[in-house]
Amino acid sequence: MTAPRAFVIGHPISHSRSPLIHGHWLKRHGLTGSYEKIAVAPEDLDAFVAGLRASGFVGGNVTVPHKGRVLELADAVDEAADAIGAANTLWFDDGDLVAGNTDAEGFVLSLDDEAPGWDGRGASAVVLGAGGAARAVVHGLLERGFEVAVANRTFLRAAELAEEHEGEVWAYAWDELPPLLRAADLVVNTTTLGMAGQPPLAVDLSGCKRDALVADIVYTPLETPLLAAARARGLRAVGGLGMLLHQAVPGFERWFGVRPEVTPELRALVEADVRGAR
Repeated sequence: MTAPRAFVIGHPISHSRSPLIHGHWLKRHGLTGSYEKIAVAPEDLDAFVAGLRASGFVGGNVTVPHKGRVLELADAVDEAADAIGAANTLWFDDGDLVAGNTDAEGFVLSLDDEAPGWDGRGASAVVLGAGGAARAVVHGLLERGFEVAVANRTFLRAAELAEEHEGEVWAYAWDELPPLLRAADLVVNTTTLGMAGQPPLAVDLSGCKRDALVADIVYTPLETPLLAAARARGLRAVGGLGMLLHQAVPGFERWFGVRPEVTPELRALVEADVRGAR
């Protein structure tokens, strides 16, 4: 039997740490298989997907700029990818290519892991940003029973996201943040602000509840200015590395038949790689 092959595609793709994660799990479980990093330009995506069956791949991950387009190329789309409007995982089911999204699951599982007891029916969250990452986070929060406020510098984008979840998500302008933060049980940054090479996220956390949780999906650097500010005020804080690790679990299980675990060993391995890239 041919060893299963999986991949991650994007453009560019050199920054991806998915091979490090999946390679660790393959070795940890003693599995014969491979996980490859492949640069696929937008104009080549259709041909790449069309050739998957013949190539011997069992599936793979999808990153920017292909996460929306693959929905149109797959034979089926799972509920999460349909709701979020983007896919990050591909696999075959009875010969059909399925596009799914594990980002929402990865986000909530990272909070389960690092901030036990963080969720609760009727709790409120403030999501900063209204892009693709925000859509995944909002989807995960709604599944956990949160009421969600989305604030974005371009209000129209926040309004569009809220309209898709009428009665569950509300849109706000950036200058309306102070009262939102005072009432929030959870604050999540889904923007690229605070990422290495980007300006810091300028948000005043002084009015937050003492038991509020602050999460940042950015993981380069591991400690963003937002997380540092939260911890300086004694607030619980969760970085974005856990989301990266937990979102990878379902795909690995589908491709290689074993459900891996996010362990301290894996986290230390990826943390060392992130620090070494500075």
